[in-house]
Amino acid sequence: RASRPLPPLVSPAAGWTCRDDCKYECMWLTVRLYVQGGHRVPQFHGKWPFSRFLFFQEPASAFASFLNGLASFVMLLRYKAAVPPASPMYPTCVAFAWVSLNAWFWSTVFHTRDTAVTEKLDYFCASAVVLHSVYLCCVRTLGLQRPALISIFRAFLLLFLACHISYLTLVRFDYGYNMAANAAIG
Repeated sequence: RASRPLPPLVSPAAGWTCRDDCKYECMWLTVRLYVQGGHRVPQFHGKWPFSRFLFFQEPASAFASFLNGLASFVMLLRYKAAVPPASPMYPTCVAFAWVSLNAWFWSTVFHTRDTAVTEKLDYFCASAVVLHSVYLCCVRTLGLQRPALISIFRAFLLLFLACHISYLTLVRFDYGYNMAANAAIG
């Protein structure tokens, strides 16, 4: 297999190695065998198989993530144009926009090229968006008149995020736990 060149645009410059391409081709061979045998298409490492397009591993998901990031960026620009920086919620809302933009960026990267690092960055940044949404809701609901309470809550959420990332990184990368933790917080 090493002697066969990678398909055009699926090159090491795009992050694909010969081994990666071999795994991809093997996945589709397995899918064909399952379908021929009358079985359901399996998931691979918890994910459904997607057809690669150019160097995009999951083109539709990558495009959707890019569009969500673009929408977040446009809304940030509109917000900054319409709301004075002296407004009480301005820094919190702008921070939320940047946390969201960061998450959509890593989601786009992950769906373009799924590696252990891009997967973790996608998941961890998505968790940061969920937690920042909770924080934004708390600040908006409690108001800025209780800065000590809001600071304690912010510290709690940051500690939770640190523990969440530490568990997934150092103990076990558990998809079910990650989904349950984000759904519970959200």
